Amino acid sequence: MELGNALNWFEIPVNNFDRAKKFYETIFSYQMPENTMGPARMGFLLYDFPGGKVGGAIVHNPGLYTACDNGSLIYLNCQPDLQVVLGRVTDAGGQILTHKTAVAPGLGFWALIKDSEGNRVALHSMG
Repeated sequence: MELGNALNWFEIPVNNFDRAKKFYETIFSYQMPENTMGPARMGFLLYDFPGGKVGGAIVHNPGLYTACDNGSLIYLNCQPDLQVVLGRVTDAGGQILTHKTAVAPGLGFWALIKDSEGNRVALHSMG
């Protein structure tokens, strides 16, 4: 088995797609491409697909997903400084659960938020 990224793709469940899309577009300050795949409505977080980087999406698919605050924890890349993204969370309809905190020497910083749908999501940056 060849080792690569531990993560190949992720999906963040959302109850109200339009509200969630606006939340993530606001905190990251970009427009999310959108697509429907079968019953799933998806909004894609921007990432370097041609460069082989790992990405993910917000997904509305009530038959498969329910937003929650006690499931898996996803860390979103907020380079160069997560404080910029964190500063937009409250106005976008989210909640800051843990402010920017050092992880450990050389491992950067993290913060914990609750998005507009009630999901716990972590933010990470080296600065």
